[in-house]
Amino acid sequence: MPDIQLYDATLRDGMGGGGLTLTAEEKLRVVQVLDGLGVHMIEAGFPASNPKEQELFALLADERLGVAEVVAFGMTRRRETRADRDEGLRVLADCFAPVCTLVGKASVLHVEKVVRVSREENLAMIADSTAFLVSAGKRVLLDAEHFFDGFALDPGYALDCLRAAAEGGAERLVLCDTNGGSLPAQIRMALAVVSEALPGMALGIHTHDDSGCAIANALTAVEAGVTQVQGTINGIGERTGNANLVTLIADLQLKMGVALLAPERLARLTETAHLVDELLNRSPNPAQPYVGKHAFAHKAGLHAAGVRADAQTFEHIDPAVVGNSRDVLISELSGRSSIVEKAAQAGIAADEEFAQRMLDRVKEMEHRGFQFEAADGSLELLMRKQTGAYEPLFRLESWRVLVEKRADGNVETEATIKIWVDGERYVRTAEGNGPVNALDKALRDAIGEIHPHLRDIELVNFKVRILDERRGTGAVTRVLIDASDGQAVWGSIGVSENLIAASWDALVDSLEYGMQPGAKLAAGAAVDSSEGCSGE
Repeated sequence: MPDIQLYDATLRDGMGGGGLTLTAEEKLRVVQVLDGLGVHMIEAGFPASNPKEQELFALLADERLGVAEVVAFGMTRRRETRADRDEGLRVLADCFAPVCTLVGKASVLHVEKVVRVSREENLAMIADSTAFLVSAGKRVLLDAEHFFDGFALDPGYALDCLRAAAEGGAERLVLCDTNGGSLPAQIRMALAVVSEALPGMALGIHTHDDSGCAIANALTAVEAGVTQVQGTINGIGERTGNANLVTLIADLQLKMGVALLAPERLARLTETAHLVDELLNRSPNPAQPYVGKHAFAHKAGLHAAGVRADAQTFEHIDPAVVGNSRDVLISELSGRSSIVEKAAQAGIAADEEFAQRMLDRVKEMEHRGFQFEAADGSLELLMRKQTGAYEPLFRLESWRVLVEKRADGNVETEATIKIWVDGERYVRTAEGNGPVNALDKALRDAIGEIHPHLRDIELVNFKVRILDERRGTGAVTRVLIDASDGQAVWGSIGVSENLIAASWDALVDSLEYGMQPGAKLAAGAAVDSSEGCSGE
């Protein structure tokens, strides 16, 4: 395979996804992380489209990157305007970025219905804009927007758009499946025609996932001769998203033999994917290929046993290659071997008798509504309790929560707990902005001096699910809490017909697990836990 160039569009095209936004400083951090990963080109956006982009380009101008080149993005000149007098092109010409990507229409439908210019004027807009930036010392890429749809409508005109950019001095022509509706066979056929019509021209591919084929289309394009792949981290982007650059990197290097990243950089793939999700305030997709929490997780007992014998039985690569790790999920589908494997990870000796007893307990609890796949902390505590040697942080006498809504609309919440620690009774009352917050404060107040590490543990996520909607407000509820000590994240669970009781059980497990000496904390990057858990 030829050398392939990685082009990241997270900061521009990726931000088209619903509810996604980053500050200029956060975007700079993404650039730094992508540079550390080894991405070759990073599209930072249009340098003068808004104050945030202006701030980002000012920050990037002083940044010294090791691998990546910053790319400025813009459009071809406006209709009936000279390129050297087009304000947008002047901004691109004057910015520090050595590379500029211009988007130009390559579909007659868009030329006539969206841009509303003649076919000849659109070709001139592409050629003039490219030539102007090249004369300003820029290396220019053309994003041939809607190329594959345009090729299906009028292949001759779509090719003319590419020729216009090539004649203007473009370094590379990027064929875009902007609507994401193409299939691999269409990509392959169009590229065969383009390669014959423009021999020797460097080509790139930009795909969207509207038909679920963004990755397949990009890989097909590489097989057909393109030497640049564009995508976004975790596949974010407008509608159903862009090609997932994380998956593309792994597929190209590990499946197609393309030498992209040094081993130590490839091992940062999982960390990079999760960091970008954290900056976007998104929960990482556990099922994401290669880097998801469940990408190398084994639930069925037969699978867990197979992996213990030889990982290749149920794993297509070594997870450590991409910075991920193997996990064994415990549920009613698990077998004794899964319990033994999970116990070993926690440093707990488990024989067949223990494994069967634990398995019976898990099945009984999951029948009641527990789900230990997302509650690794509670699962480990359950295993430790099954050994008979577990000592809890405290013994509960009682807890009580009072919630009062006043005529002025204010809501006051007060919690009182009574617990025993080392033979001494502690009674504490605390106010909070919700029942969980108040109980958390009261419990920490009671045992915080005895266990100072509690100060490092924050509740970072709180989820409630109704398990039997038909029972309405009387339904059993499942509460999942994620907690972190700033280094790792773990989950805990509580199930009850009483929401606050379920929350209390999950809260106690989250703190008790975090206090375990030498506990094997669940996989998860450090998180910003400054907000904690409030209001629930």
